[in-house]
Amino acid sequence: MNIKVNKVKNKISYLLLLIVLFSGSLNALSEKSKTGIDEKLGNFIPLDTEFTNSEGQIVKLSELITKPTLLALVYYECPGICSPLQTELGWVASKVELKPSEDFQVVSLSFDSRETPEIAAKWKRNYIQGIKRGFPENAWTFLTGDSVSIKKITDAVGFNYIPSPDSNFIHAGAIITISPKGKISRYIYGLQYNPFDIKMALIDAEAGKTSPTITKILQYCFSYDPEGRGYTLNITRIIGTLMLLGVGSFLLVLLLKKKKVNKEQI
Repeated sequence: MNIKVNKVKNKISYLLLLIVLFSGSLNALSEKSKTGIDEKLGNFIPLDTEFTNSEGQIVKLSELITKPTLLALVYYECPGICSPLQTELGWVASKVELKPSEDFQVVSLSFDSRETPEIAAKWKRNYIQGIKRGFPENAWTFLTGDSVSIKKITDAVGFNYIPSPDSNFIHAGAIITISPKGKISRYIYGLQYNPFDIKMALIDAEAGKTSPTITKILQYCFSYDPEGRGYTLNITRIIGTLMLLGVGSFLLVLLLKKKKVNKEQI
């Protein structure tokens, strides 16, 4: 009977070692891809933070965010996800059944402190001109700022990004709806947006409501490929999770068997 118990102990020790090694591998992978978004629904962004708009004027967010706001954290010279995200943002903002500048506004904030108001102005013209239907320029503000101010906002909304070897950034993409009081109301992921969904998100933001993100699982299972400029299925993360669940279940069965053996010995 003692031999059986020792075998069970050896199996448990071996499985624990596998879990430690495998967890270490997953942690190493996650260190390389800390580019997701940790949702902070219901939290408030620091509205006293100052930025510079595309006209070179210093503005506080409290002066700017006075109505429901679609906030996009991007950088204007991004070679990947930012350009299609901003293009789609401009399209949906012109299609939503609310009046831009009166009922809502759009704010793009560069998280690259190297970018200047001149760069922001260039890209603002580009996106505004790309909107086929008339869209008031004052309804879409492009901001730049220093690293301290940027970090205050990225930390507040849970936006994570890391520099890449080519002096760009690896990051996630999402639109965040902010209430007039600075409350984080909703996160909207993807590169295609439904005008009705955006309208409802803005209405919720006006009321100060928060809505959980149903598509959070997509952010977990899919990673953005900067080279292919698209989302790819994160097989490593999915398989890793399934393996950990499987090993954990097997370990639980072994522990239950061990308890049963100990009871039989008594």
